[in-house]
Amino acid sequence: MNDNCAPTFLRCMAMLLLAIAPVLVGGSQARGESAQQKRVDDIMKAYAGDVPGASVLVVSNGKPLLRKAYGLSNLEERVAATPASNYRLASVTKQFTAASILLLAQDGKLSIDDPVRKWLPSLPDTDDAITIRHLLTHTGGLIDYEDIMPADLSVALRDIDVLHLLEKERRVYFAAGTDYRYSNGGYSMLALIVEKASGRTFQAFLRYRIFEPLGMHDTLAYVTEGPAVPNRAFGYSLTAGKWESTDQSLTSAVLGDGGVYSSIDDLARWDAALYDNRLLSDQSRRLAFTAWTRTDEADIQYGFGWRITGETLWHSGESVGFRNVIVRYPQRHLSVIVLTNRDDPEPYRKALAIAAVFLK
Repeated sequence: MNDNCAPTFLRCMAMLLLAIAPVLVGGSQARGESAQQKRVDDIMKAYAGDVPGASVLVVSNGKPLLRKAYGLSNLEERVAATPASNYRLASVTKQFTAASILLLAQDGKLSIDDPVRKWLPSLPDTDDAITIRHLLTHTGGLIDYEDIMPADLSVALRDIDVLHLLEKERRVYFAAGTDYRYSNGGYSMLALIVEKASGRTFQAFLRYRIFEPLGMHDTLAYVTEGPAVPNRAFGYSLTAGKWESTDQSLTSAVLGDGGVYSSIDDLARWDAALYDNRLLSDQSRRLAFTAWTRTDEADIQYGFGWRITGETLWHSGESVGFRNVIVRYPQRHLSVIVLTNRDDPEPYRKALAIAAVFLK
């Protein structure tokens, strides 16, 4: 080749490289995504096959990096789990209960420092010092309703039944605001306060003020007389080596502490709304995400319906037949949601392992 041909040859090569660069980059990106998905598949392999399953979402800046389901949502009818499967969230519900209180505070309908007895005057005077803020942060000292349920109870409790149980209790674990003890009953009382302050049922308030505005059309607080749960995942427990249906218990109908059903697709919309003021104001989100109290574990503090560990905001949910978790890294705009329809294992560590795959 003579020197006169060299510039033409180099220009041709440059043009060729520019033409194939997107293919090369796209192929590399696809290989990277495939490697990440394989690592998540390895983390979730116990949920694959003819067993109670899971739905997993990893979302970054509003874009799903991984959206996948494993196993079955209904063993008896062999229905596969999907990203649209709706699981009982259990205590992941508490962030919606807290958000409801904050919305009513934004509306001027209540104050988070109102005494609880202002709204629920049938509670005993031993509860005089307990405020809505104490219930939000599990620092009210209320007796656990699970410990005072009648031994012969045969009908599922509702939130109002929890109130009736607490009306008879003149004990508290500690003076309000002096200690922390996780309280399902406290969040049940918050649901009743939402009803009193709004004039709507708790499930209707959630639907009209949170779920419908955010496009969470398949999410609902489930009551037997209300709408059926669409794409419902049913809960199971492993007993003597066999999966048995354990979908509901005598406390499953209590809504404020754990009665919401949702999917990873709908929860992606909820997660997105927590970055701006389309639902909660800047002040309300600061209140929800502030570490107000220590908890039983040294590395965990509690906000309003959220646990706070380092840079993460998170909450798990555990009930008969279900184990769930949402872990948010708000400074990195990354969230991981794992919903499962089995009673074990608790998926928090799996969610952290999945997050690590994408944070790298």
